[in-house]
Amino acid sequence: MQKIEIHPGIKGLIFDLDGTIADTMPAHFIAWRDTLKKHRIDFTIDLFMELAGIPLYGTVEKLNGMFNKSIDPVQMGEEKEDIFRATIHKTKVIEPVADIIRKYHGKLPMSVGTGGQRSIAEQTLKVVGMDSYFDILVTSDDITHPKPHPETFLRCAEQMGIAPHECQVFEDGVLGMNAAREAGMKVTDVTKYYEVTIGQEA
Repeated sequence: MQKIEIHPGIKGLIFDLDGTIADTMPAHFIAWRDTLKKHRIDFTIDLFMELAGIPLYGTVEKLNGMFNKSIDPVQMGEEKEDIFRATIHKTKVIEPVADIIRKYHGKLPMSVGTGGQRSIAEQTLKVVGMDSYFDILVTSDDITHPKPHPETFLRCAEQMGIAPHECQVFEDGVLGMNAAREAGMKVTDVTKYYEVTIGQEA
């Protein structure tokens, strides 16, 4: 399988977390699917991928609109995260991306920009052994406008002290890729470099 390359002229690297650094997507899918069963929502893989990158409570609000429900976003969100936390210890690092992180650590500024909550993001990075590589972490707790708005990645660039057009973003989600392009950054779709296993039991 081909290796991920850094574009010429790039001075800063920004990584999404779920599905990019950490193979958490199967566990997130199962947690959403199981939480939504009692609300009679058939949570498919296609729907999951469509919503990937939207923050926790925003996902519930989106589902309410799609299925004409009135589910409490905070209550459901916390229930879903409790299920996810129960399996987070099984999370594996995505090696092609981890290779890039290890290779450029100390050579180029790096940051993580995720739609997840800070507490979960910090725990995920620690579980996959990547927490020591990043001093900059921008989460849904730190921004006003989630992906596909570019705010998450622009915050990363600002904190790294790098101009947006000199940043390369590593993403697995369509919303995140759109956010990176909107920010004027180079984008790498990491799903081309590893096997997607969503739908399998975590």
